[in-house]
Amino acid sequence: MALPKAKEIVASNPVVVFSKTTCPFCVQVKELFSQLGVTYKAIELNSESNGSEIQSALAEWTGQRTVPNVFIGGNHVGGCDKTMAMHNEGKLVPLLTQAGAVAKISA
Repeated sequence: MALPKAKEIVASNPVVVFSKTTCPFCVQVKELFSQLGVTYKAIELNSESNGSEIQSALAEWTGQRTVPNVFIGGNHVGGCDKTMAMHNEGKLVPLLTQAGAVAKISA
């Protein structure tokens, strides 16, 4: 039941961060998205009644057990390191823009 729910959440939101409120890496990614003006959905697994089932389902689906587990435009991006690396390489904002999660910044 958790896997279809996770897939439905990812399919219906341009950006999803599966997160835990106590995780500093999750906070870092959410702060970055907030600074960039990203519209995203955070699923706090430690606040969800079936959070551990969702986390296990995500591990099965993506091969990643840790949080944050970031999806953009329905595609699995990875965790904090991968998200930050994409941002530093200038690849994150175009991906977010393509997903419709940030307004295009006019020059």
